[in-house]
Amino acid sequence: MTTAFNIDLLRNLCLTPGVPGREHRVRKLIETEISGLFDEVRTDPMGSLLATRRSRTRSENPLRIMLLCHMDEIGFLVTHVSEKGWIHIDPVGGFDARTLFARRVKVCTRDGDYPGVMNAGGRPLHISSPDERKKIPEPKDFFIDIGLGAETRSHVQVGDFVVMDEPLVEMGDKIVSKALDNRIACWLGIEAIRALAEADVRHDCEIHVAFTAQEEVGLRGARTASFAISPDIGLGIDTTLACDTPGVPENEAVTTQGKGFGLQVKDGSFIADLDLVEEIEALAVRDKIAFQRTILARGGQDAAAAQQAAAGARAVGIVVGTRYIHTVAEMIDCNDLIAARDILVAYLSGR
Repeated sequence: MTTAFNIDLLRNLCLTPGVPGREHRVRKLIETEISGLFDEVRTDPMGSLLATRRSRTRSENPLRIMLLCHMDEIGFLVTHVSEKGWIHIDPVGGFDARTLFARRVKVCTRDGDYPGVMNAGGRPLHISSPDERKKIPEPKDFFIDIGLGAETRSHVQVGDFVVMDEPLVEMGDKIVSKALDNRIACWLGIEAIRALAEADVRHDCEIHVAFTAQEEVGLRGARTASFAISPDIGLGIDTTLACDTPGVPENEAVTTQGKGFGLQVKDGSFIADLDLVEEIEALAVRDKIAFQRTILARGGQDAAAAQQAAAGARAVGIVVGTRYIHTVAEMIDCNDLIAARDILVAYLSGR
């Protein structure tokens, strides 16, 4: 790893549970972490945390730059608890059911969190037929067992939420964890502003960091936050695919890990402003910050909401290539994350 960085903050962000509409614990952690970094912090009706750092040079009409960093991770909401204690669930976010078998999970309730095991209904390996083993259920067909039998109904109710339960692990220059999508953006939103504050940068722009809610179910928090802020420039901070692994054609890799942050030109939800793409690219070249242009064929991110809010905004994505995305084993390269932080600091410093 070329540069030291705040791994403890990233670990705390990833391990704090928070699915769409249930981001309150993540929001509380961020509120504590950003104390003193912003001039104003508030929570909007959607549950997004909106933090403002005013211009350090201009008193009138500064350029408004918005960083959009969603707080939610994919997960589940409880839909039913049977008399025998089986917990039935509904996904909030996109899952590949092939990755869900025999997973350890955490069921988060008002009274506390319960470790559990998630699996699909049906016969297990030793007593199933070959045809049964070929079937892949839908995410909604999985159930959760917290080991309490009928007593489960006394602890878990409809609307409680469920997240995967796995630790963050460092592997050389790589980090593997659940919820890197998109707690790395929350980390970037905090650490970029911390760098500006510690260096006492006299930035011209007014910076708005929106830690948004419910991105994984349709950019919902970003839409309301963007209308409230009406930015001139929107920077969507997120993960993207790194399919630089066996079995994927090179032209479909999207990004390659270790080659720097991703400068997102297009995805399924927006097309970036070309002048903004070229401006950030030139800045990265000047400061020798590794980067790669990237296009994602499908999927979307919060920059789209900023681009389309009110009278519109210029927008681009600053992303970090992630292997095995939307699983418990999401993987990033630390150097790509550091490059994303460095380009944000460089861009905001000159504004």
